[in-house]
Amino acid sequence: MGTKFTINKLLTILFAVSAVFSANAQDKEKVKHLPSVMLGVSGLKYMGYVGSHTNINPLLDARLGYFLSVEERFGKVLGVELVGTYGKLAGTDNQTTTSNGVITQYYSNMQADIMQGQLMLTANFDGVMKGDPAVSPFIKAGIGYMMFNTYSDLQNGSNPYIYQADGSIVTAQTTTVGTTVLTPTKRDYSYETKLTTNGQSGALVIPFMAGLDFNFGKHMSCMVGLGYTMCLSNWIDGSGKGSAGYLNGNFGLRYEFGKKSEGGTDDQYKNVDFSNIDHLDADKDGVPDDQDMCHGTPKGIKVDAKGCPLDSDNDGVPDYLDKEPTTAKGNKVDGFGVTIDEVALAQHQKDWQNEAPERSKEFNVKPSADYLKQVEAKAKKANQGVKNNTTSKIPAELKSADINNDGFISADEITKTIDSFFEGSGDFTVEKINKLIDYFFEQ
Repeated sequence: MGTKFTINKLLTILFAVSAVFSANAQDKEKVKHLPSVMLGVSGLKYMGYVGSHTNINPLLDARLGYFLSVEERFGKVLGVELVGTYGKLAGTDNQTTTSNGVITQYYSNMQADIMQGQLMLTANFDGVMKGDPAVSPFIKAGIGYMMFNTYSDLQNGSNPYIYQADGSIVTAQTTTVGTTVLTPTKRDYSYETKLTTNGQSGALVIPFMAGLDFNFGKHMSCMVGLGYTMCLSNWIDGSGKGSAGYLNGNFGLRYEFGKKSEGGTDDQYKNVDFSNIDHLDADKDGVPDDQDMCHGTPKGIKVDAKGCPLDSDNDGVPDYLDKEPTTAKGNKVDGFGVTIDEVALAQHQKDWQNEAPERSKEFNVKPSADYLKQVEAKAKKANQGVKNNTTSKIPAELKSADINNDGFISADEITKTIDSFFEGSGDFTVEKINKLIDYFFEQ
């Protein structure tokens, strides 16, 4: 037998080519995003004139908000989002300052009920990251409109607050004898008094946000973001002073109605019944592929329980290729099942020992089409004068590789057969290609 082009080498080539095809398919895959809806909560902290003069923790004025959004993406990165928000903004001044001997007391508070709608341009960077990332960043900016109603907590029940120089609060009650009694009290945070906002009840807003998306399912993800909204009115807190805006920390759950792959791997396998793969029988010999020890058996050939062609005389050559079906037990045979005498066997062994090291070095280590052509040229030269330049008959299962029907397998015909295998055409399997290259060295 000649030097074998091993199945491992051919499988290595197969896997390498498959990897390239898979990479190309991923690069070409386009994911069409359908609309998504998100529901979430926000922590809102007002940043304006009221609340900027305080000696207490400013986070005590943080309030909750709720939002609902619908997003539509129209590219790998860009999209648009419509957001509706409801919440409250609050601020508290509680500070006394002294400047150039002048004492200034800042004792005021406000809380505004807000409803806001905004249109955002979004940039989602999962589309430019490899694969389907578990975490991806985003940025957003847009424009919107806020409606607000602003109130202040100015009294406890029906008794107005009176702030003392030390910041404490008292209420004044007049007795029946006309005496005024000051009673210490605390704020009840009822925000009962509506503030005058110069006739304004709405303002344009410009929101910004950045954050991260966390994907945890085919349709589900959550968002964590931090943003700032600039308000184009300084009457939200009732002061008419300074600039206004608010910080917002957001958490939301998003549901995306679906993702459609266009021209990608999802479409490629959409008609494949993976549950039935274990029961396939590619060579139709009656033995499932997962139990078949001899894949690629020619059609109509009888096989044993392992899917291998029958070998009645147990000489190692299947019956359908055996030219000597009743070889005596223990006899040495050639590739066609014919008994080899001691002289022929010795010569065959000698030829093998002389040729095997060179072939192993040149082909088995670094297989190439050029080397096959060199072997072909030497074979033709050695067989000059012999009919058809060959001393053997091509086995029936390999005849389709003899493209020009000259009775000789050439290097070019082997190359074309392997090419057709990778292209998915022709009837050759990995095992048959292995046999074909074995036969090439034997002919």
